[in-house]
Amino acid sequence: MNKKVVVVGGGITGLSAAYYLQKAGVDAELVEKSDHLGGKIETVHKDGFTIERGPDSFLARKTSMLKLAEEVGLSEEVVKNATGNAYILAKGRLNRMPQGSHMGIPTRRRPLLKSSLFSGFGKGRALLEPYQRVNTKKNDEALGVFLRRRLGNEVVENAIEPLLSGIYAGDIDQLSMDATFPQFKQVTEEYGSLVRGLKATEAVPREKRTHKKPSAFRAFAGGLSSFVEAIHSKLKPGSVHLSKGVDHIQKRENGYHMLMSDGEVMWADEIILTVPAPVAAKMLAQYEWVEPLKQMKATSVANVAMAFDQSAIKQDIDGTGFVVARTSGDYRITACTWTHKKWAHAAPEGKALLRCYIGKPGDEEVVDKSDEEIKKIVMNDLEKIMNITDQPDFFVVTRWHDAMPQYSVGHKERLTKIDHYLKKDLPGVQLAGAHYYGIGLPDCINQGRAAAKRIIERG
Repeated sequence: MNKKVVVVGGGITGLSAAYYLQKAGVDAELVEKSDHLGGKIETVHKDGFTIERGPDSFLARKTSMLKLAEEVGLSEEVVKNATGNAYILAKGRLNRMPQGSHMGIPTRRRPLLKSSLFSGFGKGRALLEPYQRVNTKKNDEALGVFLRRRLGNEVVENAIEPLLSGIYAGDIDQLSMDATFPQFKQVTEEYGSLVRGLKATEAVPREKRTHKKPSAFRAFAGGLSSFVEAIHSKLKPGSVHLSKGVDHIQKRENGYHMLMSDGEVMWADEIILTVPAPVAAKMLAQYEWVEPLKQMKATSVANVAMAFDQSAIKQDIDGTGFVVARTSGDYRITACTWTHKKWAHAAPEGKALLRCYIGKPGDEEVVDKSDEEIKKIVMNDLEKIMNITDQPDFFVVTRWHDAMPQYSVGHKERLTKIDHYLKKDLPGVQLAGAHYYGIGLPDCINQGRAAAKRIIERG
């Protein structure tokens, strides 16, 4: 294949696209405006701790990442997470997530009735879900609106919203149902009830049932950055260009003209843009139809990883972490992972590693506070929640500005329009990545591979 392909963006989507293109014999180069690959994947090794500044794991049932890990020689490095109780901070205390919950949606009657998360009224409202009329309208709607209609405000605010916000770092009353959890609508229509549908589709045969909940997530013993490095090592020498951004893209008779940030001009027969939507819009600014890309927003978040001696954790709770309901009062943190309990490789013996998250709609300015201020805010919350008064041995603050894509209502419709105009005006340009068709690491790999496959099949 003689065509020249340029992949723009060196996150996991771009790396995957470049890998699969080169594997098929395509002349592919990757350009990344920063000085490192991996996007939000970044691992820090310090004093025996393995600290993830971005994502810390990937969902095992989405197999694309496991398959790619095998191809690049990292299968032996894959580790499972330890399982344990998950908690929600609500009503002034840590409450166990009811057994049988799916993304906070209670699917079993007895655990719901025993839960300390909800009032009697809230429990009764949730139990009425199977008797709610099914709305079969086809238009997209907000995820929160759908869930409130099915289960009531209390279950949404005290259980579902804290978990889903941990994934999307956004307002579920603005997030698109069709772009985030379309399966909720599908099973509700098929079974006449969201709860019945989830129970039916997730039922485990009796002979396969175990008392221990299987681990859902995987990581790498050397940190997620080892995965980035392994993919990079498989790419052709000289085909990856760091500190090289793209200013704009124009179509020419013989391909695409790319003006780079350093003034160089690159040519390509086809381009895969794996950059955030607003960045892609700037590269294609001469086309009026990119306006929907400009409108795709992202929120800013931060996290702080803190290393302690285990003796500092006075309240040793059996679990892997907690999320915070926004109805809980003046807490600034949104979640806390007890990383040393979740991942055996993350901390030396006798040490503890906590990772707390801050930044949410209405409180994004906290992300821009100094490292010391952020640490102080987090420690103030942890003292109230877990009685931690000792200062950490060290801490690592990471800020992600405009980094969490918000799939607002109408997201898929906007992408359909953009795709139409790309095929019409720029048939050799594709969009892929977390801002478009899924935010998880396996989702991004799937998008990178799919974009590469379309190019390969066109020949």
